[in-house]
Amino acid sequence: MKTGPTFPIETTALLVPSPGSPFTISPVLIQNLRPNELLVEIKYSGLCHTDFLLRDGALPKVTYPSIPGHEGTGTILAIGPAVKNRSLSIGDDVLLSFTSCNECHHCLEQSPSTKCKLMPPLNLSSVRDDGTTAYQMQDGTPVSGHFFGQSSFAKIAVVSELSVVPIKGMSEEEMGIWAPMGCGYQTGAGTILDVFKPRKEDVVVIFGMGGVGFAALMAAALILEVETVIAVDLVQEKLDLAKEMGARWVINGKETLDVVGEMMKITEGKGADFAVDTTGVGKVVQDMIRCLGQGGTAASVGAPAPGVKIEVDVGMFFALSKKWIGVVEGEVWPVEFIPRLIQAYKEGKFPVDKISKVYPVEEIEKAIADTESGKIIKAVLKFQCQLQSPTHGT
Repeated sequence: MKTGPTFPIETTALLVPSPGSPFTISPVLIQNLRPNELLVEIKYSGLCHTDFLLRDGALPKVTYPSIPGHEGTGTILAIGPAVKNRSLSIGDDVLLSFTSCNECHHCLEQSPSTKCKLMPPLNLSSVRDDGTTAYQMQDGTPVSGHFFGQSSFAKIAVVSELSVVPIKGMSEEEMGIWAPMGCGYQTGAGTILDVFKPRKEDVVVIFGMGGVGFAALMAAALILEVETVIAVDLVQEKLDLAKEMGARWVINGKETLDVVGEMMKITEGKGADFAVDTTGVGKVVQDMIRCLGQGGTAASVGAPAPGVKIEVDVGMFFALSKKWIGVVEGEVWPVEFIPRLIQAYKEGKFPVDKISKVYPVEEIEKAIADTESGKIIKAVLKFQCQLQSPTHGT
């Protein structure tokens, strides 16, 4: 290896011991590093809805104990000899995102790698492609720790090369602000910028104003300058912030009995050209499809609970030429797309610093409570646990 760490390496992880149990800070051992992997010291990691699905046992292929986390920032500690990106160096700052096979034609063409046929098993099983894991408990119990190719809830993460997005020279503050770029923010923004591509005169509706929803809002209202963006949520404080950040109209689903009817009033009966649901809630997905106007497109980007079903008026769906699609990770190539978002941030068109708050990893339960109550939009965890740093060989 370019620099050879001595294994095993002791580090600290925020893991889930068993399905339904709370997040727990625990020492773990890293046993090995594959030639196509890197070691990254995690500085910050976003807290995402998919991490809750892992915690709750809703991802059927995950074995426990398991380390979640899949959007983070950190610094490279070691690089495997088969890593193809020769521009990477130890000490470089990186953002982390999802992984893919890097062998199918979608990956080789750098088309949206979420089209990769191995996307689900590589990202949601929390193990390597051969079923192994680099982590174990101190008593030898295996720990699955390759969530989205990286498991960014470990202070030292074993990272697939395809999960790495090099962003050299990030400041400490930028690391905290940009940590969610690799999942939540690129999902919302990518859906708008690379999938929908709305014109200024189109109507865009966003259901669910969390990190993904606000990323979609900023992409539509601030980057593309869409004139009519409608934000829908149950928390008025979120909607107030949405208006400050470019939403022309807001609808409080708690106070409005007929959300679709209210939307039709706003659009004078025309409906939406584009609508996105970030919640995965069946009733909300139905409303998203119903609110579409002639030729409108709806996108589900929020992971639903297992078994969620909806009802669709097929006749109206056909007559109005509606379209309903699923969009995973914004259908983007992260190495190309994330720098675009960072540039938009620097230009004041993607002000994600206004929607996030950093919590010490020890305060994860407070971060969860504040997120679920709507007190904050996006929680970011700062990893500052005491641990043993890797010893580099020659």
